[in-house]
Amino acid sequence: SQLLWLLTPCRLMRCIRCPLAYHMGDSCVAAGSVILTHHIMICSSHGSAKRNGLLTSPINVGWCFMCARGGKLLCCDSCPASFHPECLEMEMPEGAWSCSDCRAGKKPHYKQIVWVKLGNYRWWPAEICNPRLVPSNIQSLRHDIGDFPVFFFGSHDYYWINQGRVFPYVENDKNFVTGQININKTFKKALEEAARRFQELKAQRESREALEQERNSRKPPPYKFIKSNKPVGKVQMHIADLSEIPRCNCKPTDEHPCSIDSQCLNRMLQYECHPQVCPAGELCENQCFTKQLYAETEVIKTEGRGWGLRTNQALRKGDFVNEYVGEVIDSEECQQRIKRAHENHVTNFYMLTLTKDRVIDAGPKGNFSRFVNHSCSPNCETQKWTVNGDVRIGLFALCDIEAGTELTFNYNLHCVGNRRTSCHCGSENCSGFLGVQPTKEEKARNAKLKPKKRKLRPEGKHTHEYFCFCCGEGGELVMCDRKDCPKAYHLLCLNLTKPPYGRWECPWHDCSVCGAAASSLCDFCPRSFCQDHGAGALSASSLEGRPCCSSHNPLSPLCSNSSSNELHRSAPSPVRVKEEPETELGQESSE
Repeated sequence: SQLLWLLTPCRLMRCIRCPLAYHMGDSCVAAGSVILTHHIMICSSHGSAKRNGLLTSPINVGWCFMCARGGKLLCCDSCPASFHPECLEMEMPEGAWSCSDCRAGKKPHYKQIVWVKLGNYRWWPAEICNPRLVPSNIQSLRHDIGDFPVFFFGSHDYYWINQGRVFPYVENDKNFVTGQININKTFKKALEEAARRFQELKAQRESREALEQERNSRKPPPYKFIKSNKPVGKVQMHIADLSEIPRCNCKPTDEHPCSIDSQCLNRMLQYECHPQVCPAGELCENQCFTKQLYAETEVIKTEGRGWGLRTNQALRKGDFVNEYVGEVIDSEECQQRIKRAHENHVTNFYMLTLTKDRVIDAGPKGNFSRFVNHSCSPNCETQKWTVNGDVRIGLFALCDIEAGTELTFNYNLHCVGNRRTSCHCGSENCSGFLGVQPTKEEKARNAKLKPKKRKLRPEGKHTHEYFCFCCGEGGELVMCDRKDCPKAYHLLCLNLTKPPYGRWECPWHDCSVCGAAASSLCDFCPRSFCQDHGAGALSASSLEGRPCCSSHNPLSPLCSNSSSNELHRSAPSPVRVKEEPETELGQESSE
C-alpha cells in the first residue's frame, strides 16, 4: 500500500499512477511493470486495453480450474481461469466477472513458471523473464505496459505476452499432461525442462525463506516501544485529586523513608506515594512507577521458549523490576483481538487483566516486560498498585535474584475455549500445561518423563492462597497460621494497620455472631457460625454442594454481589497463552 511505502521507502517501489507498491525484487514486482527509477514504476495494471485498435480479452482454458472437467464454464475477464459455477457454489453471474485471484490483485511475477497460449499453439510451459535479462533484439520488440517476455521451454524461443494469456504452472503438471496423446518430442522436452526448472526455483525460494527466518530469529518480532499505558477507544484512565491520595506516616528524617524495609502504610497497601502528599517529599522511596525506576534488563533468546528477559543486576526480594505496560483495552476489544488472532492462527498473547473491565495488551505496543516468560516456579510476581488514582501492574522479585538470571512469573493463565498449551518452563513442579489442568492420566504420563525425586517438606508448612478471602484481590497479604487453613487477607480488609504479632488465626474460624469457635463455615466468604447460631445459617450451593451463607445465591454463589465473590479476584492473570509472556499472556512459543 502507499502508506506502507511512506513508512519504508527504501525497500518498496511505488506506482506513480495508483497507490500500489511492491517490494523490490523479481519475486514481488508484478511482471509487466515499467521500472522508472529504483523506487518508482508504472504497475502492470495500466496497460492498454486495445491491440491494433481492437479490444483485447484473455484466452480462457476449456476446463474448470477446480475439478479439471469441461462443460458450461464461468470465464474470468482478466486471466485464463475458468470455473463451473457449482464448483464455486454460486449462480452464473450477469455481466463482467473476475476470479478471486484477480480481485485480490494477484499478478504473475518474474522467474515464475507458467502455461502460455500463443496463436494456434497448445498451452506451452514457459518462464517469465525480467526484460533487462533477455537478448537485446527481444527487448526492442514492440510491447506495451503490462506485457512481459517469456522463455518457452523446449523451443527456447522468446515472446512478449500479457496476463490474459498465462496461468501458473504447479507441481506435478508434467505428470498430468504426459498422459495425453499427440505429444511431440519438442513438447515432451519442454515438459522435462519446465519440471526441472520449477524444482530449481522452488529450492531457491525455500533457501531464501530459511535465510530470512534465520535472520529474523536474531531479533524479537517488531512492536512499538512505549513507556506508559495507552488507552484505546472508550477506555478511561483515572487521575486522582491530591486530596484523594492517601498520606503515609513516614518522616523525612527516617533513614530510608517509604522503602521496602520501612513500615510505610502506603507500601503495605500497595499505594504509591505522591511527592506532593508524602511527608518525606522527594526523599520518598515509594515512587518506582512514577519515576520508572526499572531494573537493568536485557531481551534474550531462550532454549525452546522463544524470547525472554534477564536481569543484568542483582535483585533483592521485593525489588521493583518493571511495569507491565501496553494498550489498555476494554473486554469487548479484548475478545475481538483474541478472535482475530485465532482466525490468523496466532498463538502468542500479551494480555493481562488490569481491572474487571480493562485489559493491558502489550502485543502491538509495550516495553521489555512483555518478554518475561512463564514459570511454574517463578522468581517474580505481578502486583497491582494504585498510582495517582489508577491501577497499574508491576513485576516484583519474589526472592533474591543474581545478575544474569532469566526473569519469570506465573501467568495464572485462563484459557479461552477448550485449548490447552504445553508448559516448557522446566521446573521440577511443572504442571505440564498452561491454562487447563491436565487429567490424572496426563499427570501420570508427565511424571514418567521426569526423574523421580523425593521431596522433603518442612513440618507443618502448607500452601496459602494468593488472594484476599474478603475482597478477592491480590497484593501483600497476612496468612492464617491455623493448620491446613489456606486463607490470606489484606490488612485493610481486617481493619488492621500492622501485621499481627505471633501466631494468628483468621476470623473464618470464629463465629460471626458471638465470636465462639466456629463449627460451620461458608466456602465463599469469611462468615462462619458456632453450634448455637449455625442452624439454618448455611445452605448447600449448586457447586458440588459447597456450603454458602445468606450473602450468596445458592444457585450461583460465585456470581453474587458479595465482595468475596471468587470471580472478582483480579490478581494479574493473562487472558491466554503467550509463549513470550505473550499471553492473554502465554509462554513464548519456540521459533
